[in-house]
Amino acid sequence: MTSLFGRLAVLAAISFATTMANAQESTNRVATMTDWNVFTEEDPKMCWGVSKPKESVNTRDGQPVSVRRGDILLFVTFNPGQAPQISVTGGYPFAAGSVIDFSIDGNAYSLIPGVEGNENEWAWPATVEDDAALLAALKGGTTAVMTARSGKGTQTVDTFSLRGFTAAMEDAGTRCQ
Repeated sequence: MTSLFGRLAVLAAISFATTMANAQESTNRVATMTDWNVFTEEDPKMCWGVSKPKESVNTRDGQPVSVRRGDILLFVTFNPGQAPQISVTGGYPFAAGSVIDFSIDGNAYSLIPGVEGNENEWAWPATVEDDAALLAALKGGTTAVMTARSGKGTQTVDTFSLRGFTAAMEDAGTRCQ
């Protein structure tokens, strides 16, 4: 039987993924800072910075392949009174049991994919402390690279520019105080 903590974690993941899916579709862009966009929503109050990769490479068995993927996005979400939350979507369900490798200027971090269903297309740091460390690294970095594997076995490498990141995060954070 699943523990109460496990069930609450699953519900939180589903809620977060649903919120981020809605955020992804927002038309409320309020600023652009080089390679990053800032969006806001009022009900509930939420602000976020988001960027698409500058480059995506897909391989299977070491060979480049053409694949269809949904949106590939790196988010930092701000909610009043809460610490910023980092999340990514790879545009496909991540392989079951996988860990997403995330590096900033060569420094390695890990992201954990969600549970079964649509949430498995999202990943985020395991703890609030990991979020804070990753956010600090992103602010000081120039390039972030996400390496992951799809449920179909495709290896993907997505490279994000961090030009404009710090300005976008400061703007989003100020808007959601």
